[in-house]
Amino acid sequence: METRPDRAPKYFAMTERSRWQGMTTIARFNWPLYLIAAGVAVVSLGALCFALGMIARVAALLALAAAGYFLGVSLAVSHQVYDRSDLYRWNWLAKALRDTAPGPMIFCHAGFDETSPALRSRVPATEWLVLDHFEPERMTEPSIRRARRRFPPLPGTRPAPFGRWPVESSSAAIVWGLLAIHELRSEGERTAWFREAARCLQPGGCVILAEHTRDWPNFLAFGPGFLHFHSPASWRRCWETAGLRLREQIWPTWWVGVFVLVKP
Repeated sequence: METRPDRAPKYFAMTERSRWQGMTTIARFNWPLYLIAAGVAVVSLGALCFALGMIARVAALLALAAAGYFLGVSLAVSHQVYDRSDLYRWNWLAKALRDTAPGPMIFCHAGFDETSPALRSRVPATEWLVLDHFEPERMTEPSIRRARRRFPPLPGTRPAPFGRWPVESSSAAIVWGLLAIHELRSEGERTAWFREAARCLQPGGCVILAEHTRDWPNFLAFGPGFLHFHSPASWRRCWETAGLRLREQIWPTWWVGVFVLVKP
């Protein structure tokens, strides 16, 4: 089960993040959206300068405000979440792991693994397995494809369908799903993932899930983009159907929750 790579791309080898890494990563992978917003802002500003009618001026002002809000707020929140909050400072780990026995660990991602090296340096384990659930025909988000082209999976990562893992039953102490499992778009797909996690966990083992949710803080930060996230009720239906129960919920930041799920 051991998959520790002996060499990896420099970007992923860092266990400490740079000051602006999170925000610049978001902007890099979603640059068309930010380019469109910047274009709308420039055009709206020009219209404000030259528009003659009141209706045209109001429309231009509203468009400028919307574009400016998206550019400023979404990037500022991304910087707060990924660069300044406790999410990637990992202080929440002690609370999440306090009742979990050490043992083999499975780290799952959906095409972009930014955090497993940092996590390994903080959570000792006898064995680590990194699974890549990326499926091109299902995961068609342009941002994921850009991330995957720029940063391919770490050496030793094993491709695995989200509903069928190459892992023995009852073999892992912890399954990690950090800001990745939302890429499984339907409740059926997410439930299948949780069922596999439950199958692979030892009795008393846990799933540690970190996700944005479809709530007011994320709506105010990302506007319609918050629809890419799933509601807390939807997540709950998925893990409860798979036989897992919520032991604890931790909020490293207003916009991301960490859910500690246990296998009875």
